[in-house]
Amino acid sequence: MDTTLNYSPNFETKKRKSHHIKFIIFHYTGMEKESEAIKRLTNINSKVSSHYLIKNNGEIVIMVPDLYEAWHAGISSWKNFKSLNKNSIGIEISNPGHNSNYKNFSKKQIQSLKKLSKLLIKKYKINQNNILGHSDIAPDRKKDPGEKFPWKYLAKFEIGKWHSLPRKTLLKNRKKKISYLDKKNFYLNLTKIGYPIKSLNKIKKDKFLKYLIIAFQRRFRQELINSKIDQECLLISQNLAKELN
Repeated sequence: MDTTLNYSPNFETKKRKSHHIKFIIFHYTGMEKESEAIKRLTNINSKVSSHYLIKNNGEIVIMVPDLYEAWHAGISSWKNFKSLNKNSIGIEISNPGHNSNYKNFSKKQIQSLKKLSKLLIKKYKINQNNILGHSDIAPDRKKDPGEKFPWKYLAKFEIGKWHSLPRKTLLKNRKKKISYLDKKNFYLNLTKIGYPIKSLNKIKKDKFLKYLIIAFQRRFRQELINSKIDQECLLISQNLAKELN
């Protein structure tokens, strides 16, 4: 696999054991210029970094060696894990993001991401359920990698999970209202999947739950992101909760 080195000074100096690596977290850089994103990730004052960056042309840049903790996840949680920097590898993908001109990830980027992910999964025995987006682990803070990220395609190669519901069933249930009890079951399903159900940033519960629904939709119902739980969302959450447990 072709890689280049551009080391970041932003990492924990204490080495970790390889068995501590349990997650891969995907990000987008969220900056208009790729060169500016690289500058930020390698600037000691920014206090952010990742293990890898995938450029627009598909080139993979190594920024922090795997066995050192990079600063990419921030305040985060998934299942019983908190502050996921300790247990994860962060991969940044060059993309302007939602605040600029959010665009589709290039074919070259996705091919490189596939190669890199498969290598890391094999090397560290990472469970398919533990391949996540930044918005999954920090729904009240982050939007990346966003609804244009090809989760469904990558799941075919066992890079992250996707539901097994037919499109016809999904469309039939889209925008169908659900009961209060169904909504409670939806949130229960999300906790089974791994999503944090409480904010670590002291955001009000109603506001946090709205962010949580959006994060779920960005990941698993990318065609419609409206922060509303409908029958389609409920069915997807049920399907995933059943498969992941």
